[in-house]
Amino acid sequence: MTFTQKFIVIVPAAGVGKRMQANCPKQYLRINNESILHHTVMRLLSHPLITRVILALGEHDQYFSESSLAQHKDIIRVKGGAERVDSVLSGLKAVDVQAYPWVLVHDAARPCVTHQDIDRLISQCLENDCGGILATPVRDTMKRGVAKKAGNNVIKNTVDREQLWHALTPQLYKTSELTNAIESAIEHGGSITDEASAIEYAGLESLLVSASCENIKITHPDDLALAEFYLNKQSTR
Repeated sequence: MTFTQKFIVIVPAAGVGKRMQANCPKQYLRINNESILHHTVMRLLSHPLITRVILALGEHDQYFSESSLAQHKDIIRVKGGAERVDSVLSGLKAVDVQAYPWVLVHDAARPCVTHQDIDRLISQCLENDCGGILATPVRDTMKRGVAKKAGNNVIKNTVDREQLWHALTPQLYKTSELTNAIESAIEHGGSITDEASAIEYAGLESLLVSASCENIKITHPDDLALAEFYLNKQSTR
């Protein structure tokens, strides 16, 4: 199905990425001489249906102004918050709902998302008139742990992996629906870890759209090499 509608993407990028053990926020670590954030944003803007990216950046971000993204005409900068949900809400308030009735939200540290996966997400959500997320089915045996003394963890039980999915991004929802869901969840003290969790809190459905396992989130130092491998692999396709 061909869509003429255009989309805007919110990228929350106000975090510091403590687990990366780096001297700068992880989105500014470099792969192939460009920052992770640059790879992510340009991957999004190169998609034919995406016309704008809203970056929610930390108030004291010292790196963005020196990047090539700072002068890009299709990038809107907003002030990020203490938590991801605060940054996303800040971005949502900058969206023209009439021009963009649907909004995508994507992690700054996922530079390897493919256009094919974005196509699939948009297609399935619009065809079903229902928001959704990219996700991958859990393949490994899942264990629930319990903490013991001396900081050790032991297995409590095995969790049935049937119908368990890893939540990825982008996540795509109707702009007004997502805004209302997040505001309501914050007001009532709901635990919001991603956009889908806000939609769940509102009692609404989300589609699970199967995605490539290459769409990794760079969280630990070892992930940098894997992301570089995937980016180089994708560039030769």
